[in-house]
Order: sequence, then C-alpha cells, then structure tokens
Amino acid sequence: MTERVVPGRADGLITLDAADALWVGLTAGGAVPTASGAFTRSPARARTGYVLIGSRVVATVETGGGRWGVAEHEVRRAAAELNAVGMDRRDLVRVGPFHGAPEPEHDEETPLRWRRRVAGELRLPGGPGRGARDGDGRPCHLAGIDWRQVLVEHTHDGTRRTWWLPRAVVRLLDAAEHAETRWLRAAGTRETGVAVAEPPSRPRRAGDADGRRATGLEDRRATGPEDPAASPRPYDKELEGRLYSVLSRKPGIAREVTGWVCAVCRAAPAAVLDHCHEHGYVRAPVCQSCNTRERPDHLYANDVRVANRYTRLFRTDADDWLRHWHRCTGCRARTILPLPHLAAWTALIACRSLRPTHRAPRGREPCGALRVSWTGSQNAPRSCLLTVTVDFCPAGEHRVLAQVPYREAAERFRGWLADTAPAVAAAAGPDRLDGLPAQPRPVVADTGGEGLALF
Repeated sequence: MTERVVPGRADGLITLDAADALWVGLTAGGAVPTASGAFTRSPARARTGYVLIGSRVVATVETGGGRWGVAEHEVRRAAAELNAVGMDRRDLVRVGPFHGAPEPEHDEETPLRWRRRVAGELRLPGGPGRGARDGDGRPCHLAGIDWRQVLVEHTHDGTRRTWWLPRAVVRLLDAAEHAETRWLRAAGTRETGVAVAEPPSRPRRAGDADGRRATGLEDRRATGPEDPAASPRPYDKELEGRLYSVLSRKPGIAREVTGWVCAVCRAAPAAVLDHCHEHGYVRAPVCQSCNTRERPDHLYANDVRVANRYTRLFRTDADDWLRHWHRCTGCRARTILPLPHLAAWTALIACRSLRPTHRAPRGREPCGALRVSWTGSQNAPRSCLLTVTVDFCPAGEHRVLAQVPYREAAERFRGWLADTAPAVAAAAGPDRLDGLPAQPRPVVADTGGEGLALF
C-alpha cells in the first residue's frame, strides 16, 4: 500500500521515498532504464519546489516538519509517458568527448544541464561507471533515467574513445531540460507579482494544518509546464532568407529559438538554430537530436564516413530532410545540397548498385563501411571530384567503387529529387531568385562557366 503523507486526506500526496519506489515499479517494463532515488538523490532537489522525472516536471509540496511530498497521479502520469517511448539502441547520438568544442549558447541556466553533467562524468578517471559507485554527491541519474545502462563506448585507433547515447534518451533529456527552463521562467514570473489562478476543480485552501496560507508551491502544482501559453509553437518560415552570421549575434536569439518546435521532427522543442555552412543562410530551429543526425560525419575536412544514420536522411525520412535542407535560399536556388551532404548521397544512393555484398546468416549484407572524399570544392565544380570507397571489407579488401565529378553528382541528385520529393523539387531552381536577399554572399568565380556558382 502506498504510504500517504496526510492520512485521511484526498489530496493524493505520497512521500518522496514512496514516490521513488512507485517510479521504479511503474517503469520496470519500459524500454528506457530508470534509476532508484529519482526523487531523493542528486540531481533531484525537492526543496526547489519540483523534481524532473522523464520529460515532465512534478511539483513537490512541503507538508510540515521538513517533510516533502508529491502527487501520486503525477508520478503515474510521468511513468506512463516514459513507458510509451520506444528506443532503438542502434540509433545513437554522440555525447562526448568533444575536444575544443565551444560551449553552447545559453541565455539562462537550468540545474539539469545534462550534457555538461555527462561530459563531466566522461572526464572522470574510470569513466561513467565510477560515478555510479561513488557517494560524493555526483548525479546518480538524469531526470530519473539511468543513462549509464545505455551508454555506448566506441574506440578508434585503440586509444581514442567516444561515448554515445540512444537518440530516444537524448530527446527525453532535451525535453526535460526544456520543460525545466519553462518551469523556472514561469516561477520567476509569478514571483514578480503575476497572479496565477488555480483550476476550479481544486478550490484554494485558506491555510494548512498549521494555519499558514497556501504558498506558491501549490500554484506550481496547478500550473506547470503544461501551461499552453508557454508551449513551443510550430515554425512557419519566420527566419527564412536570414543570414546566420547576422542573426546569431542578435540579443536574445537563443531564448527566441526555444519558443519553436523542432522544424524537422515537429515533436521535440527546438534548441539550436540550424544553418547552411556552405551558403550561410538560416534553415530553421531544430532540436539537438535532429541537429546531430544531419551533421556530416567528417573523418577529415574533405572526407565523410557514410554511417547508418544517413539511411534515415535519404530513405526513411528523406522528404522531411530534403525540405529542411532546401530552407537554405542558396541550396534551393541551385537545386543542390551542401557538398558533404551531396557526397554522402552519392555514396549511399547513386552508387548503391556498385557496393559489393557478402554472405551473412540472414542472406547477404553490404560490404564494409562506405566513405566518400573529394578534391576541390563546390566553388570550382569543374575540378571537383568525389571518390566513393569501401573500407573494412570482411575479405580484407579496400576498394574504390566510383569517382564521380561534382557536376554529374549534382545532375543525378536533381533527377532523384524530382522523383523522391516532387514538391521540394518544384519549389527549387534558378527561376526562384525573387526571394533571395538583396545582398547575398559574394560570388566565387566559376572557371568552368555554365553559371553553376551562383554564390
């Protein structure tokens, strides 16, 4: 039987220890592993008025004598939401280490800051497993999720280690951090004197057992991050045609970005402003997960490893991604992709029939790992050449599949685009220049002529 804080009352409050046990029990059969101590161990802090579990903020209420409780139905609701999340353990997102990477821009801090917490764990001697055994106050979970159980280590060259989490977990933690930001923002507004009414179904109590007036903590329980006024809105081309170099310096742009839903998956809150590195134009606000998914997997400056995630970019979710990439005014006008994306497309799609296969227990599997490199650049298309290679062949072979000139790759892409995403292809082309900014990026001379270097 669940332990109640106030026996005989119908407010449904349970102690934090009981909430811990309930959380673990309800989520035991879910795809995402959860941790004990979600309400009582770091980074949860009941005295701040809330606790993060899953992607939900659950308000905490002081019940007297230094004791805190939470609403049982909120715990059950958060557990049901987490159990509904599916997780593909092969669909991974790199979470560190990123040597020399700049810190992300934040207008405000949140206590969760899960990426920094994970990065700190990775820098500890012995890796993240050591943090789970220590009792020195380091976080034992993130929003009630036992992220260490699904952390994956990849080792390159026998020395370099990288750490990865399933995309579903990354999206959950991003959503939790975003919910916390909205909660703190709403709490700050209330503290400055903005009144928030309670729902009619829960009349306001004049005071508690000690005769004290109801505090703002009860307001928080009634008005959490589900407040529709604080919900992110769909992106509707508000930033189309803007230059990232100008917009990124606009004061408050980081907070403005979080006001949108991700323009690609349309499910998670946006966190970053994605832009085309080739033409400099803003594409749209996207979540961290989608921003990571589309980032070219560079081995070197002119070399891309074509990982499994490109299958979603060019096959499973191709229509969404092609539409997103063509939000760049330059790519849309040229009916093209940035060079690293075009190179990956050439290897995965245009050269698919050239890739050898090997016998496997379940039929035949593609040979090795695809890699594509190039000489020259898109600014000199006549001399730019893409080379598609297969590495790590099981038979010990390393073979060059094809060498494709940039212009030929571009023409193949345009034909494939018209078949795969007709609406995207119809909106592209050099006859659509009326929407370009008055001062685009400087033109780079095309020594081969034929007008391919528009920018």
